[in-house]
Amino acid sequence: MLACDGPAAWVRLAETPGVGLETARKLLTVFGLPEHIFSASQQALGEVVSARIAGNLIAAPSSDLQDLIARTLAWAGEPGNRIVTLADADYPPLLLNIPDPPLLFYAKGNTALLGQLSVAIVGSRSASTQGAQNAERFAAALCSSGLHTVSGMALGIDAAAHRGSLEALQAGRGSGSTIAVVGTGLDIVYPARNRTLAHAIVQHGCMISEYALGTPAVPANFPRRNRIVSGLARGTLVVEAAVHSGSLITARTATEQGREVFAIPGSIHSPLAKGCHQLIRQGAKLVESAQDILEELTPFLAAPLPSPAPGQMDAPTAPNGHPLLDAMGYDPIDAGTLSARCGLDLSALTGQLLELELEGRVEVLPGNTYRRLQ
Repeated sequence: MLACDGPAAWVRLAETPGVGLETARKLLTVFGLPEHIFSASQQALGEVVSARIAGNLIAAPSSDLQDLIARTLAWAGEPGNRIVTLADADYPPLLLNIPDPPLLFYAKGNTALLGQLSVAIVGSRSASTQGAQNAERFAAALCSSGLHTVSGMALGIDAAAHRGSLEALQAGRGSGSTIAVVGTGLDIVYPARNRTLAHAIVQHGCMISEYALGTPAVPANFPRRNRIVSGLARGTLVVEAAVHSGSLITARTATEQGREVFAIPGSIHSPLAKGCHQLIRQGAKLVESAQDILEELTPFLAAPLPSPAPGQMDAPTAPNGHPLLDAMGYDPIDAGTLSARCGLDLSALTGQLLELELEGRVEVLPGNTYRRLQ
C-alpha cells in the first residue's frame, strides 16, 4: 500500500466516500493533519462523524483510490505542477477566508499569482461580439495596471478575458496575468476548443482545479467552482449575463464573500444585458471603464496602481464615419425598421450592412436583427 502522509493523505481524505468539505473540516479541527485522521481509532472517529464514514476512513484505500493517489503524486512531480492544501503557508489568503475553501487544489503554472490582487471577469458563454470585445478590453486594461484576471476558461466571455490579459502581457503592456479555475481534472481540457488557450495560460499564468485528475466535465461541478473564481478575486466584473445564468451565481457568491461586484450595462433590448441590469439594481457598481474598477480597489492597494493607457480604459469605441451607423443607434434593429429610418431600399441597405459586418462594425443577431459595434 502507498504511504499515506503529506499530499497523499490529503488526496485520500478528499476522495474518501462520504467525506465532503464540511466533514473534512470537522475532522481536521479535531485531529489536525489528515495522517492523524487515518491513524485514529474508529471509536475516536465515531465521535466526530457517522459510523459509516468512520468505517470508510479506517478501511484500506481501494485499488482505484490507490491508483489515483499514485498518478496524482507522479503528476505533482512534473515541472510546474503542484498540490496546494489548507496546511500550506502559501494557500491564497483571500480564498482561505471564504466560507467553504477547497480542502486542496491542483495547480499548473505560476502559483505565486494566486495570492496577488485579482479581478474576476465572468459572463455568458454565448457572448455577443461586443461583449467579447468588452471582456478583452477590460482584461487588457487591468493587466496593464498590474492586476491579474480570474475566470473559468469557458467559451465566450471567460475565454475573451483570458485572451485579453495574455495579449497585454505578451505585448509588454503590463505585469498582470490570468488565472483559470476549471471544473474538470487538470489533465483534461474542457472545452476542447480552448486547448491552445489552456496551454498559454499554463505558460504565462496559472490554472487550478479542486477536482481530482481524471474528473470529467460534470455539469454540477461548474457552478460549484464559481465560488473559487470569486474567492480568489477582490472583485467580480460581470460583462454579459442572462437573468438565470452561472455568471449571476458567481456574482451572488462574490457578494456573500464580501467582495465587490461590478457590471457593464447594455441595451435594454438585449437578453444578455438583463442580468447585468439586475445586478446594478441590487447594488453592483455600474462600470464603463477599467478605471472605474481601479478606483474601487484603491483601499486594497499597498501602492497606487498605474492607470491603463487612455486607449485601453474604455469599451471599444471608434468614430463611425458612416451615416448608416448613426441611423442604427446602439440597440438591435431589424432591416425593415432601419430601411424606413434611413430611407434606403432593402437591397442597398443589405449590401451596406454586409460591408459593415465584414469590417467588424456591425454584427448579425438571432432573429435577423443587427447591432452596431462601433
